Formats: sequence, structure tokens, C-alpha cells
Amino acid sequence: MDFKKNPDIDFKDVDKLSREEARKEVEALREGIEYHDYLYYVKNQPRISDAVYDKLFQRLEKLEEAFPDLLSDTSPTQRVGAEPVDELKKVAHAELMLSLNSALEEKDVRNFHDFMRRNTKGKTVEYVLEPKFDGLSIEVVYEKGRFQYGATRGNGEVGEDISENVKTIRVIPMHLQDGTGLPDFLSVRGEVFMTKQGFQQLNRERIEKGQDPFANPRNAAAGTMRQLDPKNVAGRPLDIFFYEILNIEGDGLASHWEALKQFDRWGLKTNPHREKASGFEAIASYHEKMSRRRDDLEYEIDGIVIKVDSYEQRAKLGVRQRSPRWAYAWKFSPKREVTILEEIVVQVGRTGVLTPVALLQPVDVGGVTVSRATLHNEDEVKKKDVRPGDKVRIVRAGDVIPEVMERVKAPGKKRQKPFSMPTKCPACGAKIFREGAYYFCPAGLSCPPQVVGRIVHYASRDALDISGLGEKTAQDMVQKGLVNDVADLYTLSAKDLLKLDGFAQKSATQLHDAIQETKHLPLDRFLYALGIRHVGRRMARVLGERFQNLEALKEATKNDLENTEEIGPEIARAVTQFFAEDINKQVLARLEKEGVEPNEMSGKQKALPLQGKVFVFTGKLKNYTRNEAQRRVEDLGGRATSSVSGETDYVVAGADPGSKLDDAKNQGVRIIDEEDFKKMIQG
Repeated sequence: MDFKKNPDIDFKDVDKLSREEARKEVEALREGIEYHDYLYYVKNQPRISDAVYDKLFQRLEKLEEAFPDLLSDTSPTQRVGAEPVDELKKVAHAELMLSLNSALEEKDVRNFHDFMRRNTKGKTVEYVLEPKFDGLSIEVVYEKGRFQYGATRGNGEVGEDISENVKTIRVIPMHLQDGTGLPDFLSVRGEVFMTKQGFQQLNRERIEKGQDPFANPRNAAAGTMRQLDPKNVAGRPLDIFFYEILNIEGDGLASHWEALKQFDRWGLKTNPHREKASGFEAIASYHEKMSRRRDDLEYEIDGIVIKVDSYEQRAKLGVRQRSPRWAYAWKFSPKREVTILEEIVVQVGRTGVLTPVALLQPVDVGGVTVSRATLHNEDEVKKKDVRPGDKVRIVRAGDVIPEVMERVKAPGKKRQKPFSMPTKCPACGAKIFREGAYYFCPAGLSCPPQVVGRIVHYASRDALDISGLGEKTAQDMVQKGLVNDVADLYTLSAKDLLKLDGFAQKSATQLHDAIQETKHLPLDRFLYALGIRHVGRRMARVLGERFQNLEALKEATKNDLENTEEIGPEIARAVTQFFAEDINKQVLARLEKEGVEPNEMSGKQKALPLQGKVFVFTGKLKNYTRNEAQRRVEDLGGRATSSVSGETDYVVAGADPGSKLDDAKNQGVRIIDEEDFKKMIQG
């Protein structure tokens, strides 16, 4: 059976095969599939169609399922077959993985070249010049041509075993090509990298999910390869270039150039932009050429690597403690401030605000690598007239937040269409609405980027007061897939909560009970917990007293709301939009199904002691937090505001008061201290 040149896909029924027939076919299929992987991923010269490849792959899967004893951990079907691990194990490298000395200045590279000439006793020094990749350096080991393991560089002597993650990168062969002359043992060094396009797509997905994007492709590749679950690595846009033999048994190779050509025959992908050179002028020319081409490459490079070609000369030159004397890196000057705006994506914040974000080709701004920058809002994008593909100048606002300052004009270059905000939330599909200069997603209860923030708010002291459910626990719940919205909290068992970091039986039981105890709380606290835009504690009470139960509020029209004292058009619109959103309706229905029934409130009660009184707090109180003091005022019918105005009745001054105290004096507002406030709320 030959599945290489012209595969025969007219297969015999699996149940009619003997074990020996199955074994021969499995071996032939594996060899054929790996050969076509090599043509597709390494040579970019596919010989068969995707449909034929899929049939070969499916046939191998069926045979391995029918004859499980034939299954091999290096079979093409096992690229993503391993279970997640608790931690990455340590592995000693077959040979020390050295680092390179490097420089930005030409004079330092000249000094390196002069050192080579002096220490090779006048012999001609041939160099191999290669791009310096900006990725994750790894070791891959083969025995008799069969993949054994892969490891990170670590400290150069010991790295982390990432074998299962390495297997997911289809360009890395599980068996070397060229069956004749394969070494008994081979340890090779390569650089795992993420393509620029893949990096931008990955960051787009992370931003739309409310996750922090990666700073640059190198961080993305390194973070991905250290994942504990290989399934999280599979499908990521990872690639590799092999560029050095670390250790080999019985090679007969005399030079690095020969080794790179041998890599190609073995199916180990190498970089096509390598060149040979013998003088400094040729090195400088190559450096200048690659510096010009770096923006056009599909991957990031940050310089060139200069290596002595002859293994004999390398051996005589030797190594320092951590770096070889026969190699040097000439780095490029970092790209500063001006870069390419690759794409504009929309990020959903935890409060539902939609913000356009510029995804950039990584650029150095004040010593920090920047790969994204805020564009604030749609009006700002239109004002600056920036579009994907434009050159832009980046600044760090307040020396912290990267921002697109302006477009750098490029006359004659065709530009893409102007940016406009989407009509639906990119994270959950809910219909978005505009308020002032900003757009919002109303599906706060289940919109993925908002879920953690909503859960934290839902459980906060002023809302349902669920002890033990803070931000760290909420993040862990969402990351582990235990909770997708607030309704899921009530489906969790104590056993489920044991999966959370730091939770034991007692703490899991306590949190479970605390959640279940919130099923019957006052309506106003439940409304506040829902996180409806513009509905704070005071407004939640107003709504509760006006509509008395949740069903009546859900049915209320915008007009009904505006006819309620203290409710204006913005609040009315926010409330009706919240209850009209289908996703919110579904979550509320599930809350009801799980037994969450907020207690009804009676109509507006008799005047409370602080009814109609307006308080402002300034300075630090001894016996109350600011939130506790404000909540106490609202519980007694008053209202707490953040600034002094003609409506303010009392300013409560604690230790180290701010400018609000001066405002109160200037406007003749009554000033009381904490003791007076305490007597007032107790009386």
C-alpha cells in the first residue's frame, strides 16, 4: 500500500481485515499522512486534495478504534489526544541551550567579525546569516527518526516538558522523512512563533470575550505553549523554524549550511531567508535588507543572527559560560511610535461599555512594546479618520494607556472603508444602544465579558451580600466553566465549588449555603443586584416602592416609569431596555426556575426620619465606610450625593476633609461631624 503518490481510497471493510492486514495498512497510512503533512505544512506543495486527505485520516482513526493495540502516541490521530496535566514536568536538555550575545551598534558587530578573523588564524571565515526570530526557543528530540519529546529552553540546562503541546503543531513531524540515514539520536533547536495575522485574530477573539490581549506574538506563543491542556493549544496559529543541531549521534555533517539542508530533507522546517557571507560588508548588507523586509514578513523578527558555518572552526572557538563565541545577534532598532493599524475591534467592558480598540503591529513607545491602543469611541475614530491599514502615531496617555494620536498620511495609498460601530454586541449578539458618545450592551446578566463584573456586583455587600464570592472566586468560576451568568450560581453544588482554587469542603459548603440564602430578599436589593444601568440603591428602592413586585416592573412602559417621581428619561430607557432584552429575559426566567423570588415591597411608606434630606460625605469616618454611611442614609429615606449643591442639607465631615467642606461653608450648608451623624441616624 502506497498512500504517497496516488492514494487508493477504495478501502476494504474494517471488520474483514485480519490484525496483520490492519497493522500493515495502519503503518502505510501513517507514513502517507505524515508525508502529505510535510508537503502541505513545510513545502507548501500539497499533492492531494483536502477531501482525499480527510478520507485517509478517517480511515486511520477507524482502524485504530477497531484495533486499539495498534494505537501509537506518535500517530497523526494523537496530535491532540492527551489529558490536561497539573503542572509541566522538568526535563534536562540533551545539550546546553546557549543564549546569544547581541548588539544594536555596527561597531560591536565589526568587533565580533575582527575577533573571528584573529582567532581563526587568518583562515577565511564563512558565515551563515539567518533572521533572528522573536518567539519561544524549544528543543525537540528524535530517536531513530521518531519523536520523543519537546521542551522549553528554561535556564538552558533544564526546561519544561511540553511534548503534548508540541504535537499539536502540525508542521513538527512525528517521524522524520528520508528513511535512509536517520541518526539514532537527534536533538534540534527551533523557534515556535505565532504569525502576525494569527496574533491579531487571537487578540480580536480575546478582546471580544473581555480577556486581556497578549502584548506581542512572542508572549502569545510562549503563553500558549505553556498551557496545561493541549486542547487549548490546538488550533492556535503556531509555526516553527528549526535552526540548530544541539546533539546528534553519527552525523558526518561538516557545516551548519549542510545541517540546514539536511533539516529540509528530514522534514524539519527551516527559514528560506538564510544566506552565506564571508565579510562584514555582506553581513551589513543582509542586516539592512532584512530590516527593510521585516514588516512584510508573516512573522516577527528583531534582528539577524551571524553564525560561523564550519563546525571545525566552531569547536576551536568554543563557548563562554552561557553563549557561543562563534555566533552573534545584530538587532534592529526598535520600531518607535509610528506603526501600522492592523484592525479595529470592539471591546466590551465589564459595565457593558463598547470601546473601539486599535490592534497594532507591535511598536516601542517609551521603552514599552505596544500592540493595542484605545480609540475611546466612534466619534473619536471618525474625528481622527483612522482605518485598518493606516500608518498611525502612538502615544502613552499619562505615560500609561497607549492611545492613537493621529494618522500618518501616505499619499497615493488606497485606504479601507471608514470604521463604524456594530449594531449588535460582538460578544453576545444583543442589540446595542447609544447614550451620548458611547454605546452599551444591555445584556449584562449573561454577556461573557460582563459576567465576572456582574457576579461580583450581584454578590456585593450592598446587593445580595453573598459572603465568600469576591472577584477572584468569580473569575475562577467563569474560567472553569462553572458559571456563564448569575442564574448559574444557584445550580452549583458544594461539590462543584470544590473545583475552585483554594476551596475545601467547609468553604465550599459555606459559599453554597450563602448563595441559596439569597433566594428571598427584598425587591429593591434584588433590583440593585441586577446591575441595571443608572439604577443604584436609591433608585432600586424607588422602583420597588412604585411597582412593588418584579412582574409589574417587567411590564412597565417607558411612560409608566417617567411618570414616577425621581425617574427621568435616561433611567426609564435603561430599565425598559434591560427587561426587553431577550438574553436578560432568559436569565430572569432561569432565576425564577431556581427558586429566586424577591419579596414584594409595599407602596410608598410613611415618611422616614431622613425623608427628602440630602447628605454629602467628605473625609474619613471612624465607624463607617463611605458605602455603609450612604446606605444608612438611604435606608432612612434620605439621599447621598457626591457633590455639594443648593439641594444639600448636610455635609458630614470626617478626618482630613476635602474641598467639599469649603464648598459647604461657601454655600451656607450645615456641617456636622461623625458624632452628630451617628446621633441623627440612631435617633
